[in-house]
Amino acid sequence: MALSEAQKTICTNDSRFRVAVTGRRFGKTHCALRELARHAAKENQKVLYCAPSYRMAKSIAWENLKVKLKELRWVSQTNEAELTITLKSGSKIFLKGAENKDALRGAGYDFIVLDEFQDLDAELWTAVLRPTLSDKKGKAMFIGTPRGVGSFSHDMYTMAKETKDWSAFTFTTIQGGQVDQLEIEEAKRDLDERTFQQEYNATFNTYSGTVHFAFDRDKHIQPITNFSTKELHCGMDFNYDPMSVAISVIEKGVVYFIDEINMSGSNTDDVVTELKQRYPDSRITIYPDAAGRQRKTSAGGRTDISILQNAGFRVNYKLSNPAIRDRVNAVNSKLKNTNGVISMFIDPKCKQIIRSIERLMYKPNTTVIEQNGDVHMADAVGYLIDYLYPVRKENKSKQPLRWGFSGSVK
Repeated sequence: MALSEAQKTICTNDSRFRVAVTGRRFGKTHCALRELARHAAKENQKVLYCAPSYRMAKSIAWENLKVKLKELRWVSQTNEAELTITLKSGSKIFLKGAENKDALRGAGYDFIVLDEFQDLDAELWTAVLRPTLSDKKGKAMFIGTPRGVGSFSHDMYTMAKETKDWSAFTFTTIQGGQVDQLEIEEAKRDLDERTFQQEYNATFNTYSGTVHFAFDRDKHIQPITNFSTKELHCGMDFNYDPMSVAISVIEKGVVYFIDEINMSGSNTDDVVTELKQRYPDSRITIYPDAAGRQRKTSAGGRTDISILQNAGFRVNYKLSNPAIRDRVNAVNSKLKNTNGVISMFIDPKCKQIIRSIERLMYKPNTTVIEQNGDVHMADAVGYLIDYLYPVRKENKSKQPLRWGFSGSVK
């Protein structure tokens, strides 16, 4: 599959530093790996692919890169343990994660790709990676989706627009040519307006004030009656003070929060007892904080999640907690999607859920949420919503088959 015009614009630009901010599923990683290969095709180059984590580097790029380079018959040697590929040109490609900054220091690179750079920080670039390009006058490409105004991604994009030897690009998802219009329309149904604009139209949103901006007391708070408690879905935030549980029933994709548990000075055993006393005949599924796999709030060396499982509850959780931004976006999308549809309601008796959703605030001019007493119940709601209705899910897309160049490297 040929590059789209937008992808060509990024890949053929010859600026020393390129910053590309695009919509989700634009084909960012395809562009990134293509550029890695193009630079490594020259003789005796050292090129680096850097993702936010080692796991991401391996899962996003490693297999794809190996397959395509072998198809081109460029590969001399592959090291699975170190995620390195040596080419017949004498060049070497390194794949690394940003969580180990020390492993990134020292080496001199000819070219670096920072993939998903919106999840990286300024120090990684200025103090760690930028110096590795100095002796060889190496180049770099930043590529990712936008964060809010004032974030690292916004700062880099703005600076690139104004600085010599830098170029800045912004393209929507549809311009990447990987996702069709039907998928875009489905995304509009799944996402709130702000999230859709950021994730698919690559806009930098201004984050200030209320986190759950779509919440409206008149629309979202209503007495919830005539429901069955046979099947309950509960978001849970493990915290000593308080333990927070948001209790809901779900019908046809609409989440109705009917009750809550907000227990100070308690532990997971106490919550189990309270849930069983209130709903002895219900089948209960818990969507907890993933940290409960290790964390223990009870005696006996038992983890929080094992306590819930041993109590007979079904427990669904991700291997690691979703990014706070993803959790917030998932909740906002249920409060009101791009088409104006509301699919989350709260009973008036759930005073802590209402208070938490209503009062959660961003720190001024940042995407950082104020950590106060109002955050825990909002977290409980977020774990449930993000697990069942995540905004970051794989979209159907056409995968590029080749990079658009061929031949062998000698």
